[in-house]
Amino acid sequence: MSLQTDSLINGFVEQSKEILRDNLVGIYLHGSLAMGCFNPRKSDIDLIIVVDRPLSDPVKRTFMDMVVGYNARGPAKGIEMSVVLRKVCKPFVYPTPYELHFSAGYLEWYEEDPDDYIREMKGTDKDLAAHFTVINNRGVCLCGLPIKDVFAEVPGRDYMDSLWFDIENAAEEITEYPLYLTLNLARVLAYKEDGLVLSKKEGGEWAIKALPPEYRPLITEAMREYSESAEAVYDQALAKQYAAYVIKRIQS
Repeated sequence: MSLQTDSLINGFVEQSKEILRDNLVGIYLHGSLAMGCFNPRKSDIDLIIVVDRPLSDPVKRTFMDMVVGYNARGPAKGIEMSVVLRKVCKPFVYPTPYELHFSAGYLEWYEEDPDDYIREMKGTDKDLAAHFTVINNRGVCLCGLPIKDVFAEVPGRDYMDSLWFDIENAAEEITEYPLYLTLNLARVLAYKEDGLVLSKKEGGEWAIKALPPEYRPLITEAMREYSESAEAVYDQALAKQYAAYVIKRIQS
């Protein structure tokens, strides 16, 4: 972790403590930063904030103003965070309800109409099953109660459903998002076949060894772009073939 990233996360944690006070159970890091493959030009900072009680709208507004401020100082993809109630973490509830969510894709909505954002940004999110699984296996407790005291184990069927929700349209979308889907398909298959909870980078490394060699150039190119932020050129026909092949193995 760089000094800049470390300072940003420490500031985020301290501000969260001040805003949420005794309602804060803990803040937990997951994603690439927790798994040692963070690239500030390709990665975001992934956080789960656990609270005991629902947040009032004024507290949500104060908290979101803080999040947006740190997002502006963060990596290229910013901060992605969800606030969840402790009671949905253990025992685990799926699809998982959340109190508040933010990622860079929602910044314009919040800036244009924060009151509407505060009212509407709540619901359920299947992705939380994947995030909680990573926290249980690879996550970092930044403050608050230990991970094992807050998060129950996510059932394998729920984790797999969460992963599938993210890649079910990969055959049609891989030419639009070749980096993300090439590596994400690999790590989903690694979980399906070997029970491994991997980062995108680790998924690519697994795939190079586990998949037919004709897909190696595609996977290598995705890993190069992810690790080096290099300009990448993808064989679109090969990408579509790869997606169809991996999805077939996932479904078998």
